[in-house]
Amino acid sequence: MKLARWVELLGPVAVLVAVGVVGGMSFVSPDRQAEVLRALVSVAIVVSLYVFVGNSGVISFGHVSFVAVGAFAAGVMTVPVSLKPTITPGLFGLLARRSVGNVPSLVLATVVGGIFALLVAIPLMRLSGLAAGIATFAVLGVTHNVLGNWTKIGPGPLTLTTVPQTTGMLQATVGVVGIVIAAFLYQRSRFGRRLRAAREDPAAARAAGIDIHRERLWAFALSGALCGFAGGLLVHQAGTLQVGDVYLDLTFLTLAMLVVGGVGSLWGAVVGALAVSALDSFLLDAENGSVGFVNDLLGRPARGGGRRLVGVAAFMAIVLILLPSGLTGGREFRLPSLGRLRRTRGESAA
Repeated sequence: MKLARWVELLGPVAVLVAVGVVGGMSFVSPDRQAEVLRALVSVAIVVSLYVFVGNSGVISFGHVSFVAVGAFAAGVMTVPVSLKPTITPGLFGLLARRSVGNVPSLVLATVVGGIFALLVAIPLMRLSGLAAGIATFAVLGVTHNVLGNWTKIGPGPLTLTTVPQTTGMLQATVGVVGIVIAAFLYQRSRFGRRLRAAREDPAAARAAGIDIHRERLWAFALSGALCGFAGGLLVHQAGTLQVGDVYLDLTFLTLAMLVVGGVGSLWGAVVGALAVSALDSFLLDAENGSVGFVNDLLGRPARGGGRRLVGVAAFMAIVLILLPSGLTGGREFRLPSLGRLRRTRGESAA
């Protein structure tokens, strides 16, 4: 692999490491550290979604389902056994009598998310376009209702609490960097190149002997596994979880992050997630009345959960109107070449 290709990975990794290091500094308030942690987890979810959507060109509204199953699997299995009769009554015997540590729970979340995604992909990845999007949305709805009502595998409509909050700044940074590396290696592998060829021209890809269904299936399964891992990071960061936390709001936010940054590139997924996370945190502060000039403008705290999502939607619309390919133009991270720098300096001197 050429050095220039590795530079495409260097940019996102360097930015995420910088965010994690600065966010963990002692001068950063606990509230801001919590926002940085949420931003890093959001990047993990968005990059996991990008692995399938960015490489296949098929929109998916169902990937938050894999985040949900991963989050509940990791959360339920790390609740102390002594508390499970109170927190999650009615669990299957095996789940009620077992508890695991942080790392095994993340592995479990990855495996559960990957297997669930693979089973879903077998029938659905023969679809394309609007039909595929509607089918994945149906998966999201079914998963939400199962998790919200089946108390044999989770808390059902209750809140899952007492989950160990082990996703600190170090674990979040290492976890999201690992997901970015996995996404980069996949898109540069022959499997990723085949899927991108099928995205650009399905007929030509079939003529070249590419099995589009198989390529989409494996990408969907890998993306689901990474989403499950991101769900494990999410539940261990929050410490509590409800089925509503991993449903429509999160689906909209993650898709907005991917589209705003640029759906066609890994760099775009990272930039979009960080940009929308920053905007979302700002709007949340405004809702809570902690942004002075917003209060002065409105005459009162801008309370109301809907306003935050409306603000994110408006930002996404403005970006797409001005920059249809997203903030990064769908391009990967690049360093300016030495020749280009010399030409620029020569033009400046002239």
